Amino acid sequence: MVQKFHFVVIGLLSVVLAAAPILAQFAPHFRQHVVNQAQALRLIPANQKTPGDNRVTIEVVGDQRIIRANGIPAHPTGAFPNRGNPNPIAAQQYVFHVPAQPQMAEHITPLRMQDFGIGINGVPFDPGAAEWYQGNPRGGWQYEALSGAVPLGIDANHAHVQPTGAYHYHGLPTDLLKSLHVQPGKHSPIVGWAADGFPIYALYGYQTANNLESEVVELKSSYRLKKGKRPSGKDSPGGTYDGTFLADYEYVAGSGDLDECNGRLAVTPEFPQGTYAYYLTNHWPVVPRGFRGTPSRDFERGPQAGGRRDRRMPPRGFGPPPRR
Repeated sequence: MVQKFHFVVIGLLSVVLAAAPILAQFAPHFRQHVVNQAQALRLIPANQKTPGDNRVTIEVVGDQRIIRANGIPAHPTGAFPNRGNPNPIAAQQYVFHVPAQPQMAEHITPLRMQDFGIGINGVPFDPGAAEWYQGNPRGGWQYEALSGAVPLGIDANHAHVQPTGAYHYHGLPTDLLKSLHVQPGKHSPIVGWAADGFPIYALYGYQTANNLESEVVELKSSYRLKKGKRPSGKDSPGGTYDGTFLADYEYVAGSGDLDECNGRLAVTPEFPQGTYAYYLTNHWPVVPRGFRGTPSRDFERGPQAGGRRDRRMPPRGFGPPPRR
């Protein structure tokens, strides 16, 4: 019996060891960061030709809006790989399904391991960075990608590249907005679709949300930096709240034009009868961090993600060795 038990144990160990290379690709590898204050964000010039042509189709079939894209933008990008991002851009095989007639849900769904949405050019909006203080997600101190605290090789379109080759926006997609003629005094056109099916606009909307005749203004988010200093200790970074971490910000209802999901119920040129709409803003969160509707599983990441076999894990290991 003892000998049989030993054979079973050895057999199990053999299976585990054989599976280790496969499991390793799904294991999180968080870099160790201890920086606790923001620095100037240094953007890589977007002057490089893309490795292929932009391909995207958006069509409504039944009750679904189906977005197919290769993730290659129609605008120039930064040089990838670069010092802060070791990944070259590669074409993807995106197929996203979102509701054509989305509904607001009873509860907000926070943005976690998923893209927020996708631009009408087929490039995802993915604002989060898998970078944590001391490499410890349980501590709750996730770095803001645009704070400059951790160099991530972001280009002038506020984008960089995942290990899969997926080019994605962390902030305002500068060249996309230029191509769509997003400008002051004019309501933004649709710049993308959120994972829950609601439209995404950028910067400018009607001052009175339900009035197509009202003045067009730059819409403001309702988030602000917390005052004072962060807690310090074994798992807390200390330092002044300055935007280094997502937790540096707090939502203050009524302080801006938009709700906690950086959206509002409003009329727009495309929806004169009204819709819930998200807005990209100049100030945090820039790209929304929560959903008013129910997000499609096609936008999830990980080995079990719905419809997303090409993006198996969230971004890991961007940038040079951490600064200490």
